[in-house]
Amino acid sequence: MLQTENVAAFRGERLVLRDITLRVPAGGALMLVGPNGSGKSTLLRLLAGLLRPAAGRVLWQNEDAAADPAAHGARLVYVGHQDAVKPGLTAAENLRFAAVAGGGDVAVGLAAVGLTALADLPARVLSAGQKRRLALARLAVSSALLWLLDEPTLGLDAAAVDRFGGLLAGHRARGGVVVAATHLPLPLADAAELRLG
Repeated sequence: MLQTENVAAFRGERLVLRDITLRVPAGGALMLVGPNGSGKSTLLRLLAGLLRPAAGRVLWQNEDAAADPAAHGARLVYVGHQDAVKPGLTAAENLRFAAVAGGGDVAVGLAAVGLTALADLPARVLSAGQKRRLALARLAVSSALLWLLDEPTLGLDAAAVDRFGGLLAGHRARGGVVVAATHLPLPLADAAELRLG
């Protein structure tokens, strides 16, 4: 479903990615691994259409993803390494926009990450791990087939990682695709690995 052809990218003046070719089928998962600065986040941003490649193409079902940026944006959820949680809104309010955009239900999303009891608390009082779970709840309220994740388990305890593994497995069982940049082991059975740097 997702592939790249000889992708290259610059970060500032520095070439960080060169000749990257990958293919992830329906139900597949790819882990991007490598040292800091090796281009993992840059590659995720390219796959999301947030950056244009200096060379090569990103394809979805053999069509150039850049040909219709709105359609490409509608087929993916990107969870960056920052949680993007508004501290003055409650957990439920933070998730509401993603739920409306993704066609999901806030209560289902909060339950999927174990935050139902904290739904009415302002996000500013949540722990770092709870904020990360709230960011990941966006996945549970979306019907997007492509999940792009940057360090998704950062700050999560073992129970939250197990719960997240269930989300990933369910998404893949429905034919979804996962690409995740990580320094930590992820609950992604039989995922392919692309080492950068």
